[in-house]
Amino acid sequence: MNIRIAYRAAIAAATAAALVSLSACGGDDEATATPSTFSVAGVEVVKDQKLHDLLPEKIKKAGEVRVATDVPYPPFEMFLKEGEPALTGLDYDLGQAIGAKLGVRFRFAPQKFDGIVPAIQAGKFDAAMSAITDNKERQKVVDFVDYSQSGSGILVAEGNPAKVTTLDDLCGRKAAVQTATNQLDLLKEHQAVCTKAGKGRIDIQTFPKDSDAQLALRSGKVVAQVLTKPAAGWVAKTADGGKTFDLAEDPAAPGGYNASPNGIAVSKDLPQLTDAIQQALQALIDDGNLVHIFNKYGVASIAIKEATRNAAVD
Repeated sequence: MNIRIAYRAAIAAATAAALVSLSACGGDDEATATPSTFSVAGVEVVKDQKLHDLLPEKIKKAGEVRVATDVPYPPFEMFLKEGEPALTGLDYDLGQAIGAKLGVRFRFAPQKFDGIVPAIQAGKFDAAMSAITDNKERQKVVDFVDYSQSGSGILVAEGNPAKVTTLDDLCGRKAAVQTATNQLDLLKEHQAVCTKAGKGRIDIQTFPKDSDAQLALRSGKVVAQVLTKPAAGWVAKTADGGKTFDLAEDPAAPGGYNASPNGIAVSKDLPQLTDAIQQALQALIDDGNLVHIFNKYGVASIAIKEATRNAAVD
């Protein structure tokens, strides 16, 4: 199944309801002046001249980094208002914060996901921020600065009445999942663990759409739903004003189960830009602003603690 299509379907309704209250400070069509500060999630990011000096001359001269993104893909990238070009989302906010640190604007432009890397190779974009999984195959043609680890997560009812924290807590109980997804495979693979522990197999309830699975969770027919962790966090944050669901946090899997690194893809022709972005990201980690941005979208636990480069090992 196309994971990005399934992901979009999972949280479309929640996204529409939440954008008014969670909008970023401005959109893609805002003033062209180079930023010296950027306010997001209650914090202000200020230009660091030393980091600005690391940039390639062509980026300094242009005053911007051209960034490709596949919109919408909540909570990473969304249109602020349907039918209008202004953007919001985790990637957009993070891009503007990095840009503010560097003293240049991150100029986002929509691009179909499968065309993002080829567009960078062709020189149409300098970089891309679109919840892109860092892997060895992509590393052959772009460099990654990794900013999150994300995998599968567990959505539970508000207050977590069933006391579900880990996959083991689903053994012998009913759990919802969308058909033909990685999350269904995850639950099937965990059956052996449940059996070995003598806890009984997970009673897996499959649904054609994640919204159907969430309806089952709302009505108490299941104790949890397993879906991508960013989607789970976003739904918990936004559905009914955040009053219906919670995100279960397994301390042994902060990024989610089978988590993989997501990175900012940068042209291999711009190694200085990669260096500058990596150091700017690390500065946001060190001053605590990265966590503030991720928390705005309900997924603080997937934020990395060190800005790594090309972290994927397979």
